[in-house]
Amino acid sequence: MKLGLINSAWAQAGRETAWGIQKTKELGFDSIDIFTDPLDIDVRERRLIKDECDRLDLPIASICCVAVGLVDFNPSVQRFHMDRCRAFLDLVYEYEADNLLLVLGEYIWAQEVIPPPEQWKTGVDNCRALAEYAEKLGVKIALELEPFPLSLLNDVDSMVRFIDDVGHPALAANIDVSHLLLANVQPAELRKLAGKAIHVHISDCDGKVHGDLPPGRGVMNFGPYLDEIKKLDIDGVISIELEYSPEPDKIEEWVAEAYESTAALLQTAGLRG
Repeated sequence: MKLGLINSAWAQAGRETAWGIQKTKELGFDSIDIFTDPLDIDVRERRLIKDECDRLDLPIASICCVAVGLVDFNPSVQRFHMDRCRAFLDLVYEYEADNLLLVLGEYIWAQEVIPPPEQWKTGVDNCRALAEYAEKLGVKIALELEPFPLSLLNDVDSMVRFIDDVGHPALAANIDVSHLLLANVQPAELRKLAGKAIHVHISDCDGKVHGDLPPGRGVMNFGPYLDEIKKLDIDGVISIELEYSPEPDKIEEWVAEAYESTAALLQTAGLRG
């Protein structure tokens, strides 16, 4: 698999877009994932991202989108987020990327007001419509598993059930290694995602709360998870996801450390030469 980086690592440290793309290439990454919003950037920023990646021969693998309104109970909110997600999918197509990484959201009001099956069905119906749109563009949607108690997709079983309920080949799973640990998902459970996973995120954590660290700075035992990921034979990218660096002025060292430790892990697992 290719080794990528989500460019939010640079943005969170206040670095310019072009600088971050350049550093991603210099550090040796095979690809880049873009965290942006087509409704927030102007045409110059939109063009800059693609032009810089093309100039550096750095393929864009995925574009990240958080769209919790897809499971909102208000139809007007759903319509806005459907339009917004279609704009994201258009950007995936424009950037010649592989997929839209989609974060779906959580049950509201502690599942006490709106029946959970109703909110689940809303998400399924909206994601099926988005998958149909993605298929027309020749791209895919990768759903992210979030390790929080009220997330719709917070373990492998809920991910599998959601994908099966949507029932569309353009919608599949993203595997986030640290999220699996935080959700108490055992490595062997990944076998349930055979034929259903297309993208991977990797980072470390303290085993207690969400926090994307360079591999080696937390408590993750990556080997068993990477062994199971290898068995899934995913023809895609493993992208490093990093949260806010404690020393923004040293962000280049932070990302370089993550690259070196991750590349070594992938080589040991036989996932990258």
